[in-house]
Amino acid sequence: MTDDSTMPPPPPEQPSNPQPAGAGPAPVSESDERTMGLLTHLSAILIGLFGPLIFWLIYKERSDFLNDQGKEALNFNITVAIAYVVSYILMAVTFGILFFLPFLVWVVALVFQIMGGMAANKHQRYRYPFALRLVK
Repeated sequence: MTDDSTMPPPPPEQPSNPQPAGAGPAPVSESDERTMGLLTHLSAILIGLFGPLIFWLIYKERSDFLNDQGKEALNFNITVAIAYVVSYILMAVTFGILFFLPFLVWVVALVFQIMGGMAANKHQRYRYPFALRLVK
């Protein structure tokens, strides 16, 4: 048998990250808002509508600016995805006569995504000239 009186008591448990009750996610600084806003718009160039979706889901509760710009970029890229589908259908129906339509959609989307990124980097709320407002 061992004597428990010779062993020191275990240290009291302390919370690893103490936060007040009801505290939400930490807010984002203006500098980070600019950077994340830029990345929200430009991420669509590489990974389509999943880029803005990921940024919006991560930052929507931490910043009103990023919530707004995430929804804006997501709505625009949903519109672009629909435009791609329509352009390929039109290209198929016309037996390739409208072969340039997908390229045209890509160029227009690229220009507006860059404009959105530049505006967000200046901490300005950017509105795409045309976008279905599906995510409110």
